[in-house]
Amino acid sequence: MEYLPWIIGAYVLICAVAYFGNRWFMYYPDPMRETPAEAGLSGVEEIELKTPDGETLVAWYAKAKRDKPTILYFHGNAGNAAARASKIETMHEDGSGVYYLNNRGYGGSSGHPTEADNVADALLAYDYLRGLGVPAEKIVVYGESLGSGQATRLGAQKQVRAVILEAPLTSTVDVGKRTYFFLPLGLLMTDQFRNLDHVAKVRAPVLVLHGDQDGVIPVEMGKQVYAAANEPKTLELFPDGAHSDLFDHGAWEKVRAFLAGLK
Repeated sequence: MEYLPWIIGAYVLICAVAYFGNRWFMYYPDPMRETPAEAGLSGVEEIELKTPDGETLVAWYAKAKRDKPTILYFHGNAGNAAARASKIETMHEDGSGVYYLNNRGYGGSSGHPTEADNVADALLAYDYLRGLGVPAEKIVVYGESLGSGQATRLGAQKQVRAVILEAPLTSTVDVGKRTYFFLPLGLLMTDQFRNLDHVAKVRAPVLVLHGDQDGVIPVEMGKQVYAAANEPKTLELFPDGAHSDLFDHGAWEKVRAFLAGLK
């Protein structure tokens, strides 16, 4: 019993670190700013987006061809736009427009990411696209991994053509509990990205993509997000897919077929 106060003290200290430092464990931004041309892309321009609180966000934009939609892309917790240049190229080569937003702290964007700011910036990016003359029915929201949190929030609040979720999580609390099961993360985590709550409010068609071999966000989470979504909805699983390689296993072909089938 003489060690009990020390054990309690250590546990309280761990909880304090989790509370004040959880964003440090959640976001892994690559702040390097590269131009689309430096990443080997043509037909893609760099745009600076000013936020109401004084930050400058860097976005990459490629106009849609003919009657194709524009993909409003929200990325995961690591990397930057250049790290996803091949995905952007694949989308644009197919004729789709792409608007890729580097969240705060990523790819030359100023500031630091938080859930509240990421969601506000997603809405700002949507309004920017609308200001360019892109109709709401031509905007497809695409959320990758942690970016699925922005996608579901945007899709729940704005009119869009569809919402596509690649490797979505149910919440960051659920992901964290896989490792830190001994902590009350629901009380400690400030940015929780509760997709199960928000996807249920989306009225646009939903497509969920997930790899069966995903070791970061288990495929069961993707299935739960799919189950919580409203019809019409589609689930595409990739038996050999992991967390970040779904395009290597035919994900874009599934996206293209999904969009083509929308009425």
